[in-house]
Amino acid sequence: MAGSRPLSSGLRALRPAAFGADPSGERMARIRRSPHFENGVFRNPGGAARTRPSGSALDFAKVYFDRDVRPRRAPRGTVPVHATTPADLARPPATGLRLTWMGHSSVLAEMDGRRVLFDPVWGERCSPFPFAGPRRLHPVPLPLAALGPVDVVVISHDHYDHLDMPTIRALAGTDTVFAVPLGVGAHLERWGVSAGRLRELDWHESAEVGGLTLTATPARHFCGRGLRNTQHTLWASWAVAGERHWIYHSGDTGYFEGFSDIGAEHGPFDATMIQIGAYSEFWPDIHMTPAEGVQAHLDLQRGGPGGVLLPIHWGTFNLALHAWAEPGEWTKDAAEEVGQAVAFPRPGEPFEPTGKLPVEPWWRAVSQPIAHPWRPPRIAEGVAGTGEEDLDLAGER
Repeated sequence: MAGSRPLSSGLRALRPAAFGADPSGERMARIRRSPHFENGVFRNPGGAARTRPSGSALDFAKVYFDRDVRPRRAPRGTVPVHATTPADLARPPATGLRLTWMGHSSVLAEMDGRRVLFDPVWGERCSPFPFAGPRRLHPVPLPLAALGPVDVVVISHDHYDHLDMPTIRALAGTDTVFAVPLGVGAHLERWGVSAGRLRELDWHESAEVGGLTLTATPARHFCGRGLRNTQHTLWASWAVAGERHWIYHSGDTGYFEGFSDIGAEHGPFDATMIQIGAYSEFWPDIHMTPAEGVQAHLDLQRGGPGGVLLPIHWGTFNLALHAWAEPGEWTKDAAEEVGQAVAFPRPGEPFEPTGKLPVEPWWRAVSQPIAHPWRPPRIAEGVAGTGEEDLDLAGER
């Protein structure tokens, strides 16, 4: 019929907007030229990674539905959120560097006169659907509109708990620049971000924004937002260098030897934001345990304690089988063993890494006691790697 659209175009139009868009055209051509893209997919450092529960579905279900385990996966009281105010953020940091953990992996970094917002997720659920998927365990500390101007938004990868469509659409109406891994720009363009405001980078590539140098660095994870994981968008950690300060955000990653290389090239760092939650023996390759997170920080600091570690990717969403408070407790244990400074702010509580650190274990008031000292998770017998697999609709564990 004259004027009718091809069937493929019609199917794309029916795809939920939250799924984003697949890379195409010159963006896809650039992906194919990447040295990290082989045989149609992006490859992890260190080889293939297990990206969904290993072992039998029965083994996983036994743990998931265990009546003794399930209550421990959520707080037993109201999570104490610091009521961040615009006045808190209006005062310039005395030392030139201030971090505000907004929950999960969302962090506002104010450094050397610029403002960087990592993995902003202000949505109620990390899911493509408003009626299903992991829901917040605490409210956001302040409305997104009250955050004030942001120079650059940095995205680590396109899973729903790191790339939130309603949040991006709200930020698309501002003047901020977006720094994203290769391929992720397709999602943002569908949601209203102009191509001229995108800095889309492969690993080891850098962009300059307002006097800051942002470098996409390797991570060991995976990607995808739809029914099938095509591995056509990259995942990354990020090193950000200013005139006086250097910071690092891990995104999501399993532990790998590359942290030492990142530290040698871009560190040591004044502060690192390291993923220490949502780990499991069922997917050991793509998320770090607390002890691995502390070791990653030491690697980034060129082999020893230094700077400040801010634990992220915990406390806000229930994404794994471990107890809700376990990442905080075990990170505290692992850091104390090696003499590493760790900040434990309540969500929304600003702090300066070279100032007085928030160190109170605030989670203890709203959680069941956690076993001490830190112990490694038991690896189930017979659990074998499955290669890089499809992901579930929530886009995350």
